Amino acid sequence: MGRKADVVDVLVIGAGASGAAFSWSLAESGIGVTCLEQGPWKDPGAYPALLDDWETHRVTDFNPDPNSRRLPEDYPVNESDSPITPLMYNAVGGSTIHWSAHFPRMHPSDFRVRSLDGVADDWPVTYDELEPYFDLNDRMMGVAGMVGDTAYPPKSQRQTPPIPLGKLGETMAGGFDRLGWHWWPSDTAILTRPYDGRSACNNCGPCEIGCPLGAKASTDVTYWPKAIARGAVLKTGCRVREVTVGKDGLASGVVYYDEEGRVREQKARVVVMACNGVGTPRLLLNSRSGLFPDGLSNGSGLVGRNLMFHPYAMVTGVFDDLLEGYKGPSADCIMSSEFYETDLSRGFVRGVAFQIIRSSGPVTTALGFAGAPRVPWGSGHHQAFGQRFGRTITIAVVGEDLPEPSNRVTLDGALVDGDGIPAPKVSYRMSENSLKMMDFGVARASEVLQAAGAREVMVNPLLRPSGWHLLGTARMGAHDGSSVVDGNGRSHEVKNLFVIDGSVFTSAGAVNPTSTIQAVALRIADRFKKGSRHLLD
Repeated sequence: MGRKADVVDVLVIGAGASGAAFSWSLAESGIGVTCLEQGPWKDPGAYPALLDDWETHRVTDFNPDPNSRRLPEDYPVNESDSPITPLMYNAVGGSTIHWSAHFPRMHPSDFRVRSLDGVADDWPVTYDELEPYFDLNDRMMGVAGMVGDTAYPPKSQRQTPPIPLGKLGETMAGGFDRLGWHWWPSDTAILTRPYDGRSACNNCGPCEIGCPLGAKASTDVTYWPKAIARGAVLKTGCRVREVTVGKDGLASGVVYYDEEGRVREQKARVVVMACNGVGTPRLLLNSRSGLFPDGLSNGSGLVGRNLMFHPYAMVTGVFDDLLEGYKGPSADCIMSSEFYETDLSRGFVRGVAFQIIRSSGPVTTALGFAGAPRVPWGSGHHQAFGQRFGRTITIAVVGEDLPEPSNRVTLDGALVDGDGIPAPKVSYRMSENSLKMMDFGVARASEVLQAAGAREVMVNPLLRPSGWHLLGTARMGAHDGSSVVDGNGRSHEVKNLFVIDGSVFTSAGAVNPTSTIQAVALRIADRFKKGSRHLLD
């Protein structure tokens, strides 16, 4: 084994949404925190968003699927037993480099699904308890939006005005209004005005392949500069193989590979997992020992189980008018919570959210996207292309996954990453409840597109790949037999091991989870500072 480093106080594994927020909070309080990240710092000036061939990069080096991207910092995922492919990005900032920055919060009901609907389990934390951390995180990330959305309790003033709806958004709002359905300008972690030393959005469009301006809130430009300024240490090119444990059953540090492939050991008084809902169970399951033969903190057998993705259906309307849908950030300009809460007359529990997405780029339009067929080649190509480009509105129907133990992450028996670490295998099936939910959502999305004036509606009942949201595989709860960590993210079995990423989600809601992931991480950081600092003595 390679050289051993000195013992650090708190060792965070993963520099994405949760790891950055947690590290900043501890550093602000003067606690020594070191973070290991397997990816590099990204140069915003090298992002392809402003290049003519930006759509080519989206399917190559900026593909959201690591199995397609295959960069040195990626690891493969066996997803042969799942209709949904896990999507993630490895870098300082994690998948916030690669996201569209749609930034809704989970709803109050999402934390009480057992009490309200008799399914899954209630969270050991409520929306009200998370609200101050939602608010803090909004200030740190910078949110464009407006207050007054009746689907939520009152929120504090947004940092910048909402992203303009444009002709596309106004057209879609008209459809919702004609049906009397809820809609609201989306909260988006993209600045419409300069804020906190960052520039405003220039409306170039392809946000998910990196923002060269810093207007989009990836944590490499929000949390990490402030955390490092307060003393946090961030080491890149560090691929962690396992969490080590001492004879006392406590985590003692990690073994990792550095950029040259050399084996290193980092000792720590506290270890914090922030590797996402696939990476965290992978690492815990790989951390076997005589004390933990089935994986670290896995006495319950729940590490890796209850994987929740959020199924996505795409319903696209084609309109006669040019909607200029290529203008503005790719994050949706409108969301609707009309069918978010349970209504048993629909034949399923929980609900769906609608996200209104802008039109595709020219190459994607020609090749077909989200249920739209290819524009046919030949003499009529340009005419057919002109009838579609900038004239479409897509509704992403987001369904709430319910936790099911059979949906899980395990270790693959043969597939390994570039350092020989076993790769994760994902096994996932949509439940009968999810199938009914998505059928309902597709029908309602088609209805509102027609109300908005669509002359044609095209449906993709399950977008592939679409596994952006990786949740539930190290769930939190009050009891060690039914959860992996407690309500403060602390392992029931290993008292100096914490999990702070989307793995801890007890239920998934039907909205993008990043805002909630970060609020949970900030709350865990506060609880750590108040109740667990003795672990550093």
